[in-house]
Amino acid sequence: MMKDESRIGILSDTHGLLRPEVLQALQGCSAILHAGDVGGPEILKQLAAIAPVTAVRGNTDGAWAEELPASVQVTLGGIRFFMTHKPADVPEGLEDIDVIVCGHTHRYEEKTRDGRLFLNPGSCGKRRFGLPATMAVMTVAEDGTPRVRKINLEGTRKMAAPSGKEEAWLAEDPAGLVRKVVAEVQRGRSVSQIAARLGISEELAESISRMYLTHPGVDVDGILRRIGR
Repeated sequence: MMKDESRIGILSDTHGLLRPEVLQALQGCSAILHAGDVGGPEILKQLAAIAPVTAVRGNTDGAWAEELPASVQVTLGGIRFFMTHKPADVPEGLEDIDVIVCGHTHRYEEKTRDGRLFLNPGSCGKRRFGLPATMAVMTVAEDGTPRVRKINLEGTRKMAAPSGKEEAWLAEDPAGLVRKVVAEVQRGRSVSQIAARLGISEELAESISRMYLTHPGVDVDGILRRIGR
């Protein structure tokens, strides 16, 4: 997908879980900001396959994240960002900053104060504290104004036993099933929508979607190998 230089993906608190819906929402972004509690280097690797990633270290990130900064300043699309994990760690001042990004609370927040945008994209990983899974995508208008779109993601799914239709797909035409799922992903449908349309479990729909989105250029056989089919 062609990248939009004015489109920036902003997320936090993945805690080791990268949902297919997140990967889908990030398609076309020219840059990604991750505000910490990443959960492991594989998360950053998958995100980097989509666009360059700027990330900070969260309070639950272990020794693997020692090289990640506690805070960072970066300019993207002409917008000057300051990012750290905890809102309490934002320093005073920052007069030369347009947008302050934090995570940690798992609660989406977007407000303007003293001429600056404060943005917490919430958590897009495992649901905790009864809060919804969210993230944000920012676009920069021609006049340089940042515009934020909050993205509500689906909650954690329950595993389901394979349906008769799914078993038939896998036994008779697994490659055809993969092509069908990929086509649905390209149409922008969610995992739950794909599962319902094709009569398969959300677990299988998610596995195929994830392989397609995180392995650019992978063919049908490659996806089948990676999901163990």
